[in-house]
Amino acid sequence: MKSIAQFTINYAQYLNAEGQVVEELPAFAQQTDALLPLYRAMWLTRLFDQKAIALQRTGQLGTYASPLGQEAIGVGIGYAMRPEDVLVPAYRDIAAMFVRGVRMTDILLYWGGDERGMDYQEAREDFPISVPVASQCCHAVGIAYAMQLRHQPRVVVCCIGDGGTSKGDFYESINAAGVWGLPVVFVINNNQWAISVPRSAQSASQTLAQKAIAAGIHGEQVDGNDVIAMRARTEAAIERAQQGEPSVIEALSYRMSDHTTADDASRYRPPEELETYAARDPIERLRRYLCDTGSWSDEQQQALQQALATEVEEAVQQYLGTQPQAAACMFDYLYETLPVALKPQRDEVVTAHTSEGGNSHD
Repeated sequence: MKSIAQFTINYAQYLNAEGQVVEELPAFAQQTDALLPLYRAMWLTRLFDQKAIALQRTGQLGTYASPLGQEAIGVGIGYAMRPEDVLVPAYRDIAAMFVRGVRMTDILLYWGGDERGMDYQEAREDFPISVPVASQCCHAVGIAYAMQLRHQPRVVVCCIGDGGTSKGDFYESINAAGVWGLPVVFVINNNQWAISVPRSAQSASQTLAQKAIAAGIHGEQVDGNDVIAMRARTEAAIERAQQGEPSVIEALSYRMSDHTTADDASRYRPPEELETYAARDPIERLRRYLCDTGSWSDEQQQALQQALATEVEEAVQQYLGTQPQAAACMFDYLYETLPVALKPQRDEVVTAHTSEGGNSHD
């Protein structure tokens, strides 16, 4: 018997958990000033996240999915993408969305139950948040196929969680991407838990990145808590995708929060595991590096947090001050033409809403 094929999964890391350089930095990171926007974006995401959870706990926001501890993944993706590219996010990718120009108010509106939050003023062709697991991979393939047919020099970046890679949608999507040589990059946020199911119980694969091998496309692992590595490797994947070479990137991180605000991770996750991964915090990692190189100080840190807290509070007030849509909207945007059977229901809602002093769309 002879071996006919061999494969290797590479792992990329530039800053270790202590903020020390372990590999020659990519060109964009040679000047520490270029890293400050990434640091700022991670802190903005974290402060927003804290506020969003507080709003949910006080009944001012619906169920919300926290990206705590995973900010480097989204920020790295956002800074690697070009304006003409298309982001297809899951429900924990607000860091990338913020970098792409989505407003904090929009995210609050969405989780507050107002679909106008997905009507972005910037990045108009980026897709809305996908709550169904892995179905966004199919959408990403469709978009990439359209780009290919139109000979557009654009790339789709699709985000998915580790649990989503167990779904048929993911396998079918990477297979199609490989067969057709589509301009698409799949980024797996391997945060070790799919709700209450640990990574070890999801797949017998040594890595999730190696699932790309069966599709005949490039697969690699990246330290998802190293924002430099995330940006560098996503940029490289986007460059390959432009040449018809799709990729899978498995970003290793950890979900330091509950799955959503409707979950209680303490029921299934050992506290010592959380403590171990908390020591690998992506924001603290970059802060240590910036401080060690003399590029950051406690005074700058205090000023940054105050400025960002003000930005977050302004977004919150705008959200809380937004007038809700009329109840009839639930009928207006689901069908291109309202089915006859639903018209009496809509009329009833409009009449009831108007009698209560509300505004109808009619």
